[in-house]
Amino acid sequence: MEDKDFHHPYTPYPIQRQLMAALYECIEEGKVGIFESPTGKGKSLSLICGSLTWLREHKRKMFDDSLQGKDQDDEPDWMLEYERKEKRRKALQNRRDLEGRLARIREKEKKVRLRYERGEPEGKRRRTAKDDDAGPAGEDQFVLDEYESDEETRSRKPADAADYLSAETLALMKKLNMPLGGPAAEEDDDVDELKVFYCSRTHSQLSQFANELRRVKLPPAIEPEPGEPELSEELKHLTLGSRKNLCINPKVNRLGSAVAINERCIELQKPGLAADKKCPHLPTKDNEALVHDFKDHALAKIRDIEDLGELGKKISICPYYASRSTIKPCEIVTLPYPLLLQKSAREALGLSLKNHIIIIDEAHNLMDAIVGIHSVSVSLQQLTRGRMQLMVYAAKFRNRLKGKNRVYVTQAIRLIDSLLKYLQKEAARDKPEPESIVNVADLMAGNGVDQINLYKLARYLQESKLARKVDGYTDFAENDAAQTKAKPVPTKDTPEPTVPVLTHIQSFLLALMNPSAEGRFFTALTEEKDILLKYMLLDPTHHFHDVVSDARAVILAGGTMSPMSDFKSHLFPYLPPERISTLSCGHVIPPRNLFAWPVTEDATRAPFALTFESRGAPATIARIGATLLALLREVPDGVVVFFPSYGYLDTCVKAWRRTAGGSPLWDQLVAVKPAFVDPGKASPGAPSLDALLSAYGSAIASGRGAVLLSVMSGSLSEGINFADALGRAVVVIGMPYPNPHTAEWKAKSAYIAQKTDAMRKDTGTGPNGKEAAREFYENATMRAVNQAIGRAIRHRNDYAAILLLDQRYGTERVRNCNAVASTHTYNRIPTISLPRDSSFIRQEGWSKSSTRT
Repeated sequence: MEDKDFHHPYTPYPIQRQLMAALYECIEEGKVGIFESPTGKGKSLSLICGSLTWLREHKRKMFDDSLQGKDQDDEPDWMLEYERKEKRRKALQNRRDLEGRLARIREKEKKVRLRYERGEPEGKRRRTAKDDDAGPAGEDQFVLDEYESDEETRSRKPADAADYLSAETLALMKKLNMPLGGPAAEEDDDVDELKVFYCSRTHSQLSQFANELRRVKLPPAIEPEPGEPELSEELKHLTLGSRKNLCINPKVNRLGSAVAINERCIELQKPGLAADKKCPHLPTKDNEALVHDFKDHALAKIRDIEDLGELGKKISICPYYASRSTIKPCEIVTLPYPLLLQKSAREALGLSLKNHIIIIDEAHNLMDAIVGIHSVSVSLQQLTRGRMQLMVYAAKFRNRLKGKNRVYVTQAIRLIDSLLKYLQKEAARDKPEPESIVNVADLMAGNGVDQINLYKLARYLQESKLARKVDGYTDFAENDAAQTKAKPVPTKDTPEPTVPVLTHIQSFLLALMNPSAEGRFFTALTEEKDILLKYMLLDPTHHFHDVVSDARAVILAGGTMSPMSDFKSHLFPYLPPERISTLSCGHVIPPRNLFAWPVTEDATRAPFALTFESRGAPATIARIGATLLALLREVPDGVVVFFPSYGYLDTCVKAWRRTAGGSPLWDQLVAVKPAFVDPGKASPGAPSLDALLSAYGSAIASGRGAVLLSVMSGSLSEGINFADALGRAVVVIGMPYPNPHTAEWKAKSAYIAQKTDAMRKDTGTGPNGKEAAREFYENATMRAVNQAIGRAIRHRNDYAAILLLDQRYGTERVRNCNAVASTHTYNRIPTISLPRDSSFIRQEGWSKSSTRT
């Protein structure tokens, strides 16, 4: 298999061939694959070539098999052969027609680009968005529709813009295969091409993937026979995004908040609005040709999310909705985590994963991503405000609330009252607990709440759009009151600072239905002295099961996937071992290009005891600074330093800035190399991340070198490339162990222990629960360390030093940790102390005076 031609654009390394072969085999056999491939190995290209080579070959095989058909004894051989040739001819002609049309589009775009580069006028532009904002259509638009169904088995259609579109627009969407709020209609004749769904964490990572995709050329799925003209078949790619990423209406996309943009978009589609008040970019009968134009242009070349937005602006059609007609003919679709991992998001986009291939890159944080997507919190202030808005709405429309509407609105108020009562009681304590686990029964202890059927209420909230109606009426009433008092009216151009409050509360109410075994409720105090009620998912298994059961194959890939046992135990416990394929690749750099040592002592032989309790001592912070100063004097170019938390980074920088019997240590550090500090959460006056990295790179390019201070699991520890001079050394200070005493970690550890003990009782084998919980805790810590040190060594000729400052890195338990042993980074390096003269750096050739190549 490794000798197979995977159509790699370069000569692949042996380990790249190994990865592509393992991926091909995993897809062919319909397995779940967990693949670990360290940075610098061209992982993205390997994933592309391995999966798409299988895809084209599989399509070719399926087409050839279809030509054979069923033998018909009553038909002569010459007629059967003629039918086969005619079918092949028509398929080839259709493919040539499509490729020819897309080629003409590419040539046209090339000419436009050349004219632009020459400074020639672009020509007459298409119509653009109107500046007239859609005004309110009166109070009637916020009245609830009659709701009488209480059938438990009633199918629930996903909430989406389809509920507000006109019949004309819905008919067009159906005709163009543009599903709104649900899968495509069964009578749809368009073929859903077998495809690869490639998912990553951010759009910037997906853009990098698109750049790699442009390098790949594959043979066509239908190969002409000898003597027939050749056929060139370009890859059909589409990137999907949210309204926030793709909205081209300036009145909407400047709102900032994703929820605010979603709500405003839906407002501009309501049937009650006049045509000139609706969004001018929405597909209609009048611009049907523009949707087809968008589809052809989207398929003509590889485009990232920004390119797709620009295409929508150029054609003057909404790329968020128009892109849906492009999904089925694609061979590879790229999308961010939320659009794949949320079932409601997949349904809203009309995405079917049935028998397709799923590749999730940067999958080391997949379980955390699933937990984050399905966890939600609500504050006491939000509940108070939401209850007030709901009461005002109920009073305003009390004469129009009939039947089940009256019943369910009353139930929603009673349920919110119960949550409020609990939080108010907690807030009234003399010393409220910073965090505490909540029994869900205590949340439901309000008057009559135990009589509420949460499943019926949840279905009502989703189908009636109660939260959307209330939030819309609240906004309408506030604008009306401002006009009456002759005060400035807040416009929709102004970014909304908060999510519509009742919509947010509804998300939390739906969490009350989740099985108690897979999640927990907590209270927590905020910095603003408010109290939060949080739901945290503890078990991501159920929410990923639909993806695994639908897809032909699921591939999890990343630079640091070990310990893979975590995924087997906590994400795929229901799969038999033979359904899971694993691969951990080595590194492509020679051993001499990596210098990695745990530094357990400083130059005075004092141990680096950097536990949470001891690391804040002034003497310890001073010793860390002195050690860092010694390293900066020896290491050339750029040095990236990772701390265990933003709080500890801030503590160290403040301590180093203070004068202590001479010049501050900070001044000495800056005198050696300019220093840059990751600001963490954006604060007034703080530079943006792009500006910070640009300044850091400029300082290195000037020849002075630079040091960048950041945090493990922070904004610079994942997805950032510190190749070559940008990262000649990575220094890790301490270990980023989460606080085990928080309510969340206590709940998670208890859940893992309970689940492991139950499995051990059933099978008679396996670790005990307490040990499994401890291993999960330590593995999470070491993954954060490995992600940080992975920012260096980005290609086969790169080299860097990895220094780990903490005596715990020298202990047997840490060195044997599953998450460490598989990284091929420092498990083979002996524990050292920092020599007084830093001679170990010179001996290894890492000093500024060395001429390493």
